[in-house]
Amino acid sequence: MKLTLHVWRQKNRTDPGKIVTYPLDGVSPDMSFLEMMDVLNEQLIKAGEDPVAFDQDCREGICGSCDMMINGLAHGPERATTTCQLHMRSFRDGDQIYVEPWRARAFPVIKDLCVDRTAFDRIIQARGFVSVNTGGAPDGNTLPIPKTVQEVAMDAAECIGCGACVAACPNASAMLFLSAKVSHLGRLPQGATERHERVRKMVEQHDREGFGHCTNINECEAACPKEISVEHIAQLNRDFIGSTCSSMVK
Repeated sequence: MKLTLHVWRQKNRTDPGKIVTYPLDGVSPDMSFLEMMDVLNEQLIKAGEDPVAFDQDCREGICGSCDMMINGLAHGPERATTTCQLHMRSFRDGDQIYVEPWRARAFPVIKDLCVDRTAFDRIIQARGFVSVNTGGAPDGNTLPIPKTVQEVAMDAAECIGCGACVAACPNASAMLFLSAKVSHLGRLPQGATERHERVRKMVEQHDREGFGHCTNINECEAACPKEISVEHIAQLNRDFIGSTCSSMVK
């Protein structure tokens, strides 16, 4: 395959950045998108140029670090697919492909396609955990949990924190990420004790980081590689209202 890549190049946070065009030949349809980027970087290194910086780790769709906007779509054209799982057979010979970083104030560009996503870490640090001392691991049948509740909680726990929801949202909201973290803890008995305090503190941190607010466009669900449902955002809103009311009573 012959491709023409239009890649965002930016030296650092203060550099204005620009799109640079690179012709690429000999791309196999069986390559993943990241393997194709590796081929591009080998070509650039041989030419004495600076390779394109991009994040990657597991290359198995688990870590969520391979964050790229590909032709204006988070992680590319395939649904429920991370960039590392996207294969070049999704494109045609002669295609023009635009590759850019996530675009959000809370995700400043570090270099080229790499962005700083530590805002997500700070949201988790605000209260995205269970701090109750539960002692040793209990027997699996000690806490009976309805199957429907367990399934919803585990669906929410699939979130890999890639940030596609933020990149796809016109408001740059992280509500899908936030709601998934709140939901998978709050729906289970182990996390129920701190449910109200958790949602309040995590939402406050979300707003401090500069993420936008949700206006129910649902683009986040469409872009999510794990297909996290926006129903979790509805649950987040209910929990937040309940948390606000309970704090006012106190």
